Amino acid sequence: MTDATTLLAKLVSFDTTSSGSNLALIEFVEHYLADYGVASERVMSPCGTKANLIARVGPDVPGGVMLSGHTDVVPVAGQPWSSDPFTLRDGGDGRLYGRGTCDMKGFIACALAMVPTWVNASLKQPIFFGFSYDEEIGCVGAPSLIQRFYEHYSTTAHVIVGEPTSMQPVVAQKGATNLRTTVIGREAHSSQVNQGTSAIHVAARLVTFIEDTMAALVEEGRVDEAFNVPHTSLHVGKIKGGTAINIMARECQFEWEIRHLPTDTFDEIYARFEAYCEQLSEELTAKGKTVEMTTEPLNVTVPGLADRDNDQVLRLAKDHLPSSCCQHAVAYATEAGQFQGQGLQTIILGPGSIAQAHQPDEYIETAQLYECTAFMQRLGQALETSYSG
Repeated sequence: MTDATTLLAKLVSFDTTSSGSNLALIEFVEHYLADYGVASERVMSPCGTKANLIARVGPDVPGGVMLSGHTDVVPVAGQPWSSDPFTLRDGGDGRLYGRGTCDMKGFIACALAMVPTWVNASLKQPIFFGFSYDEEIGCVGAPSLIQRFYEHYSTTAHVIVGEPTSMQPVVAQKGATNLRTTVIGREAHSSQVNQGTSAIHVAARLVTFIEDTMAALVEEGRVDEAFNVPHTSLHVGKIKGGTAINIMARECQFEWEIRHLPTDTFDEIYARFEAYCEQLSEELTAKGKTVEMTTEPLNVTVPGLADRDNDQVLRLAKDHLPSSCCQHAVAYATEAGQFQGQGLQTIILGPGSIAQAHQPDEYIETAQLYECTAFMQRLGQALETSYSG
């Protein structure tokens, strides 16, 4: 039996940064599963350079559990790593360092490490694996995986998305959408401000409105204290524009995001921004100013995970975790809301802390790997008795 640490070292060795391919890792997992007689199926990306993977251990019957994880990782460029990010390093401090250790190859390694046990167990319900691509750039790969899984594998399986939660069940997450707004004004000499329209000045008003919208939502009482940021958040992360200090900028572009509570929707929040753009355009046009404002999404809206329709999967998890565990809500986005949107009971539960994700010298504590593996052992034993949650 290959242990989780050995498997994690192999998984980390594949540079699966979202800008590249994950096929080498997928091929490794396929061969690993095949060695134990487990068939798997690729669900390819439209470009053909990436793939999701679906596999089943146990009987082809209703029910069971889907263990879901993404195979891609965020870039390491520009980060001050102490060692090669794609070589697992035991720090001798109870931590294993490497890109993706906690986000989220540690979970995948724990799941794969259980395959030899599960193929020899008398499972009454199946255990599925669903490994996706391009989660880090907007949960791009999961929709095709989920559709294939729901239509050809199971409509009743419970889903555990193994993002790092320190092995505490998470029942709610925010949705997320990334956007790019481009403002086109009219160039003029900066000494003749009445002759032009500064795209930077217009963009500044939009950026201010975005922040004001977030404050307005709080004032309206749209708050959920289960989240550490208890309201829908709007944030501008990048902005660029202009060519010289003495030229009124023709163009300014900024990239921003909306992370909405499960009780809010992207459409209703974005509608406020859209209405303000129209109002501002009319105001400037009335003053003889020339301006264009366009906004495009940079990813498909990732739906939030609501704390509902999860009684069975939550009980299944809690029954096999330490009694001290308690449920949480998180502000980051995952594929869990996409599974829930398909009608599958879903929670988030995995080893490692989100505080270590995306950081230089990312790590996972070995104790978290042991805890996750122990949980999966108990989960498998429950499915031997046809446990239904």
